[in-house]
Amino acid sequence: MRFGHFPTLFCTALFCWQGSGVAQAQTVFEKLVMPGPVIEGHAKLESKCENCHEPFTKKKQKRLCRACHKDVAADIDAKRGFHGKTPGLAKQECKLCHTEHIGRDANIIQFDAELFDHRMTDFQLKGRHQTVLCQSCHKPKIKYSRTPGQCIDCHKKDDNHSGRLGTRCAQCHRENGWMKTKAFDHGKTKFPLTGAHKSVTCASCHVGERYKNLKTSCVSCHQLQDAHLGRYGVKCETCHQPKKWKSIKFNHDKQTKFPLRGEHTKVKCDACHTGDLFQDKLLTKCVSCHKKDDPHRGSLGTKCEQCHDETGWRKKAEFDHDLSRFPLIGFHATIPCTECHKTRSFKDTPRACLGCHNDSHHKSRLGPNCSRCHNPNGWSRWRFDHDRNTKFPLTGSHMGLDCHACHRTPMAGKVTASTTCFGCHSTDDAHRGSFGRKCGRCHTTKSFKQGIRGR
Repeated sequence: MRFGHFPTLFCTALFCWQGSGVAQAQTVFEKLVMPGPVIEGHAKLESKCENCHEPFTKKKQKRLCRACHKDVAADIDAKRGFHGKTPGLAKQECKLCHTEHIGRDANIIQFDAELFDHRMTDFQLKGRHQTVLCQSCHKPKIKYSRTPGQCIDCHKKDDNHSGRLGTRCAQCHRENGWMKTKAFDHGKTKFPLTGAHKSVTCASCHVGERYKNLKTSCVSCHQLQDAHLGRYGVKCETCHQPKKWKSIKFNHDKQTKFPLRGEHTKVKCDACHTGDLFQDKLLTKCVSCHKKDDPHRGSLGTKCEQCHDETGWRKKAEFDHDLSRFPLIGFHATIPCTECHKTRSFKDTPRACLGCHNDSHHKSRLGPNCSRCHNPNGWSRWRFDHDRNTKFPLTGSHMGLDCHACHRTPMAGKVTASTTCFGCHSTDDAHRGSFGRKCGRCHTTKSFKQGIRGR
């Protein structure tokens, strides 16, 4: 454009401003200052400069590019693909490589297949892939970044297994030659080969090249070798191991809640486990197996271990009474068992004092709880502290009184007695009630006649 034409263009723009409005004038002005047409793919954005440019700044232009090209932005954020792996490319402005406004048919990708470094992608070229033509993998109308990268995507026709071995060809085949296979690492599967399984041929388990949905339980292959005929369930690995089928590794002491002790270590498994080893939950009580061996016929209960042990059924063990609900202390430890246990059933023996000791002295006037005053170390040694254990401390003449002087009525439950002066001394009232019942206003517990207050 020659400089002499600028006034004419300016007048034209001014006319449009006045005649058709601001928006139309702005559009005409943008077309006048636009360097050139954009590529065909961006043509629909050409009508508004703000689609790709932000006013008065060039630094934010990259943000608008990434807002439209979301797939490229995702690769950059995830550090994958060419844009994500090429060093420093994520920080550069897009326009440094992709120059615009150079015509509809311009190629702004600037891709050179011969100079392109395939290491900056998610698929490095190794082995035979280095000699393959680009168009063999990159098909027309498909972006380079969206070309499939799985073996089966290109070699589906070369799959002699017809999909029976899955799509992970790289597990067996190499890139330096399709027919050159590598040893399959079975340790990376859900069934690592250990022991005798290492020497078994693949076809022994993978019949017909079937590698998917195979059962990995022992019984699926060794059902014919099951000497228990299924009676012990299907979890063979609980007792057997792949190194040697007949070597047993099961530890009954650590793997169950019933450790084998004494004579139990000599018993065969079938003696207790008569049914399914896993479905039938065996009871661990002695009587569940030795009910027929009980000479007491259940009269002594079901806790056989209180007297017997596992070293021998007929060897009696000394019963530890301290483990029961009634530990033997004091004189109780010297009394023969039959003094308290009148029958061979030990559960019906009373634990309360009055169950064995007749209260002939107090005659229930102090209640049934003898242990509040007496202890097993001696019946005559009583320990009740009236000041701490009641709400009526004993003072003065009350300290020398016999318990029965106040506790006169037999009590079946809670021990009670009157705590007022008049409750016990109503017959001693010389005033015959004329001064009321609050004797403590004048008298003290030291002496009823000599303890008048004020004298």
